Amino acid sequence: MSFTEENYENAIIELMRDELGYDYQYGPNVERDYHSPLYKEMLISSLNKINPKLSQDAINECIYKIKSFNEVNLQQRNRVFMDYLQNGIEVSTLCNGKMKYDRVMLVDYNNIDRNTFTVINQWTVVEHEEKRPDVVLFINGLPLVVIELKSCSREETDASAAYRQIRNYMYDIPCLFTYNAICVMSDLSVSKAGTITSLEDRYMEWKTTDGDYEETKYATFDVLFKGMFRKDRLLDIIKNFILFSEDNKILAGYHQYYAVKKAIERTKTATQTDGKGGIFWHTQGSGKSLSMVFYTK
Repeated sequence: MSFTEENYENAIIELMRDELGYDYQYGPNVERDYHSPLYKEMLISSLNKINPKLSQDAINECIYKIKSFNEVNLQQRNRVFMDYLQNGIEVSTLCNGKMKYDRVMLVDYNNIDRNTFTVINQWTVVEHEEKRPDVVLFINGLPLVVIELKSCSREETDASAAYRQIRNYMYDIPCLFTYNAICVMSDLSVSKAGTITSLEDRYMEWKTTDGDYEETKYATFDVLFKGMFRKDRLLDIIKNFILFSEDNKILAGYHQYYAVKKAIERTKTATQTDGKGGIFWHTQGSGKSLSMVFYTK
């Protein structure tokens, strides 16, 4: 029996649900406004949960800002949203006749269990066209990861076809990508991650699940998903390993992620011992300069 796209989709959902602990919902079963890519009910509940000391007026102001952008360009909107996602949203409300200023966090980076992680397939979005991306990962009702899958058993499709599909989605339903942190294309034999500005050759494999053992030649499909989307690691990547350089949105590669994490730990040790931080080594063209930016970030 051939491994169809539907079978592959189900395998990804099973992995995310059973091994990584995500909640699962089937998109068509969720009652919602298809013209919004947000899972609004979950968003409201999550914002109240992770910001328990803030008023409902502050939460409402935050949601208004999440839904309302002055920027026309998708990349500009996404850049504003990523700042919201990483640093929270400043809001002002009237309290006892005086303006009160607060910061509403969209994600609790310090307490993983206070966030809601959900994998949803067939999430319909209607904008210029009606489209249903294969799989979307939500954190607190925000559609942060879009995963497009193709079957390697069909000669006419491959991971490149998944990349082209994602690019088409950006034209047909750009509102979904306003809130996007990471895009994934996969055909079972090849799985790569990038951002909304990444050309296909800048999508990268994730060749290790834990930073110790590296599958240097052909990494199986689950290496990327287990390596990137473990809850604590995904939050770390979103918070500390995505940045903008001019008009380009950059996602750290797995080698940069683990090298920076080790460098940080070595630096902490050095401050308590001999003060020697060691050497940071990458091969030519591996992104040493960006690694240093992630290190200082």
